[in-house]
Amino acid sequence: MERAWYRPRSWSLLLAPLAWLFSSVARRRRRWLQARQESLRLPVVVVGNITVGGTGKTPLIIALVKALQARGYRPGVISRGYGGTAPSYPFMVTRHSDPAHCGDEPLLIAISCDCPVVVDPDRLRAARHLESHGDCEIILSDDGLQHYRLPRNLEIIVVDGDRVLGNGWCLPAGPLREPAARLREADFAIVNGGNAVLDHPRQYRMFLQPLRFRRLNGNEIRSPDNPPGDSVNAVAGIGNPTRFARTLASLGLAVKLHPFPDHHRFVASELVFNDGRPVILTAKDAVKCHDLSAPDLWVLDVAATLENSGLNTLVEAIENLVTEL
Repeated sequence: MERAWYRPRSWSLLLAPLAWLFSSVARRRRRWLQARQESLRLPVVVVGNITVGGTGKTPLIIALVKALQARGYRPGVISRGYGGTAPSYPFMVTRHSDPAHCGDEPLLIAISCDCPVVVDPDRLRAARHLESHGDCEIILSDDGLQHYRLPRNLEIIVVDGDRVLGNGWCLPAGPLREPAARLREADFAIVNGGNAVLDHPRQYRMFLQPLRFRRLNGNEIRSPDNPPGDSVNAVAGIGNPTRFARTLASLGLAVKLHPFPDHHRFVASELVFNDGRPVILTAKDAVKCHDLSAPDLWVLDVAATLENSGLNTLVEAIENLVTEL
């Protein structure tokens, strides 16, 4: 089904009547929930998307949190916690949390940023918990664009620059959670990779810059130009595994990609290939693999960078929220 969504002409368009119905329901649902929004004391920035699947929101969240921290602010993050089931909600994530409880992305954020992170299917409840227990002054929501009970002061939509909006149809005929026109209503649009140009007045292109290779269970660190091998196995349980393979290939590596579903929970046997090549994981997958016994596991750490001083523009827009409230 997903492959059909990203082809200009496919059998999925037979589902167009259902897509029209989905689009109509999505609009009505949005109006109904927005009319029932409750206020929050802290400003909320939602980083989300309008398509099914990963688009690179979490690296952008991490970059925003670090940039805000560098300017002296205390941001906190809320998330659904996909891939995890907490003993109870809301659930405060620490760097020592079990990814089975909180999901891979919230744990990666907590480890990378050392900031308060709360997961809860109810984003409004998560935000209230962060207000009460998080010692923060700004709330960033990792996903949750369609969670319209959550009030928001700024919306940033991230789009996969390779797949963009697919065939432009809503579910189930296409990948859109909301009609394509929703994109223009956000404050900013971020294009992750690729060469796509969106119909949005304030858009910035984002790239994931390789920072280092590090051995998963060890202290060895290598620069991007000194990889652990010239030929590697790339293991990725993310929204767009092909992008990870291309990033490794851009470093001059011969890559054999082993894609898994997004938020996949790995077992050791899935990381053993017995071909003498090191195994490279994404940072998001690595947080779930520390307890697995598999040889020669490495992680490629990346950082989100935005062209034309885009990150500064986003941070300044968030700063304005703090001074206005």
